[in-house]
Amino acid sequence: MADTGGFVVDKKEAGRKILVDADACPVKDIILRVAKRHLLPVIFFIDTSHVLEEDYATVVIIGKGKDAVDFALVNRTEKDDIVVTQDYGLAAMVLARGASAVHPGGMIYTKNNMDRLLLERHVNAKIRRAGGRHSGPSKRSPLDDSRFQQALERLCTIS
Repeated sequence: MADTGGFVVDKKEAGRKILVDADACPVKDIILRVAKRHLLPVIFFIDTSHVLEEDYATVVIIGKGKDAVDFALVNRTEKDDIVVTQDYGLAAMVLARGASAVHPGGMIYTKNNMDRLLLERHVNAKIRRAGGRHSGPSKRSPLDDSRFQQALERLCTIS
């Protein structure tokens, strides 16, 4: 089911769910496998420059705009939901709402690691603004997929 940003509530959304910042998300297939095993609904959030069709998940398409997808996802997040994102700022916002958050590399975001991650993001942005460069993320490996699946499984079994 897709909607165009109007917050149509799907009946599958009752209770805990997995919300995904799906633009450039490398683990969509793993998310769907784990969600089906745990009978959890999935909502993929994408902007209008992406196309995603999925039978099991709800796809929410958000107009382009700085952080528009992030804010739509946060507004739909409830306590005990699970959010998959590479964005540290988004992770901080959903943690504040009582949800869990996991990075596609398998790192579970916590209140204990969030300050460090946000500081690293700030420092890297400062370096880029000054014309500097820093190494980006390494190429994705099967080990990353395994770590992510283990982390998501762990979050799905926590009540």
